[in-house]
Amino acid sequence: MPVTKLLALGLLLLLYFSIVFCNALDNRCWTLGDFNSPVLEQDGDIVIGGLFPMHYTAPETDHNYSERPQHQECSGFDFRAFRWAQTMVFAIEEINIDSSLLPGVTLGYRILDSCDHVHTSLRSTLFLVNGTSSQTQANADGSAKCLSSAPISYFATCTCLTDKKEYPSFLRTVPSDVFQVQGLVQLVSHFGWRWVGTVGTDDDYSHYGIQAFTEQLEILGGCIAFHHSIPKAPSQAQIHAILNSLESSTAQVIIAFANEGELLELLVEAAHRNLTRMQWVASEAWVTAKLLTIPELHPVLDGTVGFAFRGTTIPGLAEFLLRVRPSPKPESVFTNMFWEELFGCRLGYKDGGDSELSSLCTGSEDLMETENSYTDVSRVRISYNVYKAVYAIAHALHQLLQCGSKKQSSDHICKTESKFSPWQVIFMCVCVCVWEISNISGATECIKCPQYYWPNNERVSCVAGIEEFLSYHEIMGIILISLSLFGVAVATVITGIFFLFRSTPIVKANNSEMSFLLLLSFKLCFLCSLVFVGRPSPWTCRARQAAFGISFVLCISCILVKTIVVLLAFRSTMPGSISLKLFGPPQQRVFIFCCTTGQVILCACWLALAPPYPYKNTSYQGGKIVLECKDVWPLGFYLVLGYIGLLSCMCFALAFLGRKLPDTFNEAKLITFSMLIFFAVWISFIPAYNSSPGKYTVAVEIFAILASTFGLLFCIFVPKCYVILLRPDLNTKKGMTGKMSK
Repeated sequence: MPVTKLLALGLLLLLYFSIVFCNALDNRCWTLGDFNSPVLEQDGDIVIGGLFPMHYTAPETDHNYSERPQHQECSGFDFRAFRWAQTMVFAIEEINIDSSLLPGVTLGYRILDSCDHVHTSLRSTLFLVNGTSSQTQANADGSAKCLSSAPISYFATCTCLTDKKEYPSFLRTVPSDVFQVQGLVQLVSHFGWRWVGTVGTDDDYSHYGIQAFTEQLEILGGCIAFHHSIPKAPSQAQIHAILNSLESSTAQVIIAFANEGELLELLVEAAHRNLTRMQWVASEAWVTAKLLTIPELHPVLDGTVGFAFRGTTIPGLAEFLLRVRPSPKPESVFTNMFWEELFGCRLGYKDGGDSELSSLCTGSEDLMETENSYTDVSRVRISYNVYKAVYAIAHALHQLLQCGSKKQSSDHICKTESKFSPWQVIFMCVCVCVWEISNISGATECIKCPQYYWPNNERVSCVAGIEEFLSYHEIMGIILISLSLFGVAVATVITGIFFLFRSTPIVKANNSEMSFLLLLSFKLCFLCSLVFVGRPSPWTCRARQAAFGISFVLCISCILVKTIVVLLAFRSTMPGSISLKLFGPPQQRVFIFCCTTGQVILCACWLALAPPYPYKNTSYQGGKIVLECKDVWPLGFYLVLGYIGLLSCMCFALAFLGRKLPDTFNEAKLITFSMLIFFAVWISFIPAYNSSPGKYTVAVEIFAILASTFGLLFCIFVPKCYVILLRPDLNTKKGMTGKMSK
């Protein structure tokens, strides 16, 4: 691969932080004149160029068109932007030592300062793309000719860049402002801020962002009190005019779409005027900027809210940043500027240093003793976007050069003689959406797969997604079905035992009619879990929660009746008490019917007004389509569950009161213990249900149904079966009352 092949990664602040790719051609095209701006560069087989706003104030050039404009230095060194540039260097060096990525290919870099200004950015971009006349004439192999641009942005969120017809090759590692605007509108609406002002800058980022915010806010009934645009190089009169308007306005909330450098002068003047009544809402460009955290601005910006990019950590970055040191070498020019600005001293190198700084730097000052936006990498945001942009290029090149893996014996396993154009790199980078493919070489747009289809591994064709649900044929489904049928069998056996021994005291004493009805409800609880297994359909989605809710209410109602009967029997002062007559078998049946009817009505209303329906959930990765029952009204399920919980609490409270009643075989004790198990299962069910993915959500609910039903069945009936089958001596009136002679 020719060394002159260039892929310039241009990260422009005002030109949307773009990345551009160029290829070596024989055509001679270059920038007139020499380029005097400082450059941080390192040669390589492939050179990645970057533009960063190292300074946030560009000089105003006086164009009289009678002589060549003199080069002027930018001012206001930005530590945060210097960290972004160093992150790019770090990523490139990390890739160069990684034997599994681009083996045998060395990446270089060429980094320039955009000065946060469109003219400087454009001039720097042309230098990255074409070079200068002196550079080109010195290159015997030909000049670098820009074939096309392939912008990859780490900071450009402007909604205008979403238009693929206007910007077909633009890519970015940040989300569009469409999402930020939606969040900001919801934020101000949440706090009831309907009368707000907006402040922006004279660029597309601000114009489009404020326009979208205004449109969405007005839809929700809000109004814009004022809008002010900060010029690129504002005069004191312009700053004062903006602040005079803010002071006279009745709006106390300001939404600012700008970056920190453009806001600094305005906010400093606001602090001088003690303008502290304003509530600032920040865009992502300045909400985390350390430049605006100086103590002078605290009274103005206290309470500022806004949305930031997701923060993360980059292993090894902190140590890399702390290793930078000043040097007289040309490639250390930005480091020297950073060093002088940070430590307030002057380096004695040729053509370096600020003449206004009297003390000399030693070059051995300790960065670890400083706290600033350069060294603070605890949660990097924009730096991570730069890191991802570099790796996106590296992975695209890895595939274009048909590089192998580190498992192969040779390190030089990339086909370095391969020829490619920048558009091919775009092709490798653009199809990042999980739904998109591209089977046309050189295409700038990807094809979206049809619904329920996913790209294959090569992302050149769409394949049908794999449907997933809790099936009767998989191991987990078989286990749950077996447990359900086992529970029905156990309940049937216990029913048979109680029927055969229905004339014995222990069966009679425990309200035999309620016992048989309770056993029937247990069988229904076990059987209702079967409806949850299998492919969801409209009728199973409706039947699932209804069968579960009604079966469990019938079950708990029977237990509640048994508990009430036990209490009334022992609390009566004499046999044949009026309380027992008032709650005899007819009243018990009516009570159970009324409790169950309440749940039936609740389920009927839920299913009639907002029934669950089969839904194909495609939010999971890996080509999975999870078939599930989607709740249109999730509150309906929790009302059904809450009704069961209410009856259970009543049952537990009454059983707890009767746990110490005098009897050898006190059923209230058994009910108390069974309800404790019931509560333990369902309290742990709710968080597990909400956090389980896909088919495991269904499995968790089935497990809760089976576990709680088994707990009730065993706690209430197993001790009775033990007495009936193994201790018949206790199954007598004397045994029941504890009056047996020893």
